[in-house]
Amino acid sequence: MEAIAKLRNIRVTPMKARRVVNLIRGKQATEALGILKFAPQSASEPIYKLVASAVANAQVKGEAAGAIVDVDDLIISKAFVDEGVTLKRFRPRAQGRAFRINKRTSHITVVVATPDEFAKAGKK
Repeated sequence: MEAIAKLRNIRVTPMKARRVVNLIRGKQATEALGILKFAPQSASEPIYKLVASAVANAQVKGEAAGAIVDVDDLIISKAFVDEGVTLKRFRPRAQGRAFRINKRTSHITVVVATPDEFAKAGKK
């Protein structure tokens, strides 16, 4: 069983968010939460909440299907970061000029799966 959690338009640049997401891809969900809790990057806090949300989604989806989902068995099968909308701002400079500032945003997606589902996805 797979469960998805998405976070859209978060004010972290995609490059910085990918550094954190690369740490947890393919790991068990509980291990990933431990890594994110102590990661020094600013993107680690929203990604921690996103992984926790994906785990909760898996539990709810399992209860709805009548299956028991063990949180310790869940694996982060997919985790990726896409570019969101770029907010364009201007900084005034000398002699009437203006420099552009790009405030980048990210869309982060995390998919958790049970080990048997993760093995099926690997064989494809």
